[in-house]
Amino acid sequence: MRSRRSHRASVSNESAISDNRAVLLAIDVGNTQTHIGAFDGLELVEHWRFATDREATGDQLAATINDLLALRGIGFDRIGGEAVSCVVPPLVSEYRQMFERYLEREALIVGPGTKTGMPILMDNPRELGADRLVNAVAGYDQCGDACVIVDFGTAITYDAVSAAGEYLGGIISPGIEISLEALTSRAAKLPKIDIGEPGALIGKSTEASILSGVVYGFAAQVDGICARLRRELGDVTTIATGGLASVIVGFTESIDMVDDLLTLKGLRLVYERNR
Repeated sequence: MRSRRSHRASVSNESAISDNRAVLLAIDVGNTQTHIGAFDGLELVEHWRFATDREATGDQLAATINDLLALRGIGFDRIGGEAVSCVVPPLVSEYRQMFERYLEREALIVGPGTKTGMPILMDNPRELGADRLVNAVAGYDQCGDACVIVDFGTAITYDAVSAAGEYLGGIISPGIEISLEALTSRAAKLPKIDIGEPGALIGKSTEASILSGVVYGFAAQVDGICARLRRELGDVTTIATGGLASVIVGFTESIDMVDDLLTLKGLRLVYERNR
């Protein structure tokens, strides 16, 4: 069994409350959740998550973000810069319009043409999702060597980065929640369950059996794919991130570290490289 290193970023909100320095706003817009972080220099001083609304307008987004910032004493006018990764096409223009209207400037929205410092060795680099590219940038910055980032989101993605800092390509599989939804919608007698830690491998009820199958099944998928990647790439460092990483990683043998804030860190790096 590989030894896993716990690597969870700490977040402090002291500087957000104690001074009036400008903050960098990093926004990761996913299909299911939106994750927002406020940076004071290199330090992530606070972060928030809320459900992604594909029909939200720029004004609604501004109100939501303003309210979240206000919870920690940060005014909207404290935003000194912003970096956005968005995988929901209708919301790209809404975020752009929000920053143009309320801060009178063009936001950095990661996409084709954005400077990342990472060559993309895909057949069509434009196909690569902004969040996956940002994760790769942050993972390589953290490791300084070949790595694989496993993101537990709506889909489970595996993104491979070479020792030279090149994005090599990736693997995409159905995510945990959409797999559960498909199972319960197609099997009438199977109940919906909440994801958590299974009590035992062999379930003594239908709910326990489903939970065991989901957690151990996805853990086995992660271990199997990471083993194949290591045979192809060598002994790469594996970094897990995403909302459901904490549920699965404890049952894997192949994940080296967990960083729930990896995407936000990557957005900060990309912002700095485009200033």
